[in-house]
Amino acid sequence: MQTTPKNILVLSSHTDDGEIGAGGTLHKLASRGANIKYVAFSAAEDSVRSEFPNDILRREVIAATAQLSIPEANVRVLQYKVRYFPKHRQEILEDLILIRNSNDFDLVFVPSPDDIHQDHMTLSLEATRAFKSTSILGYEIPWNNRAFSNTMLSPISSENLQAKIKSLAEYKSQQWRGYVSGEAIKALATIRGLQCQRQFAESFEVIKWYLN
Repeated sequence: MQTTPKNILVLSSHTDDGEIGAGGTLHKLASRGANIKYVAFSAAEDSVRSEFPNDILRREVIAATAQLSIPEANVRVLQYKVRYFPKHRQEILEDLILIRNSNDFDLVFVPSPDDIHQDHMTLSLEATRAFKSTSILGYEIPWNNRAFSNTMLSPISSENLQAKIKSLAEYKSQQWRGYVSGEAIKALATIRGLQCQRQFAESFEVIKWYLN
């Protein structure tokens, strides 16, 4: 794989997962000219609080990914029901194969294989099956990871970090969740930065890596 991948796929079980796990790095890569496509498999309608329209996450994800310089035309949200991914494993695999065949991706971001959320776990496993010939990085969602092997660190700038924080702030319907707060995002980026002697960083698990 080239030093800077040019054709990138971000796979999120739910809207906001990719931003939480890789938002700073996605902004960094987009600023270097990478073409990034983002696919969320569920807008988690059944988890949206009653004071919001149940489809609000389909609108919020467009605003959120725009903060990371991902154009709306590159964002898709599929129709899977939150918490039911294991039941639809085969359909998810078939969708992933269609996505794989639509483009020549050189890097795929997925949830960590050690993520205990059933939807995240299913997507990670099926993506690893579908993208057998592509480099794959698992992103970190700390409250769901029973373990995490941070075998790759991606230094990010203050600008990248602020773009990530602004991205997650676009999820107005999710602000009651503490993990989308700017303080929490900055704290984790600071810890990961210490591990690579930079101010800020994000951490990834190398699932598969091709060095061309």
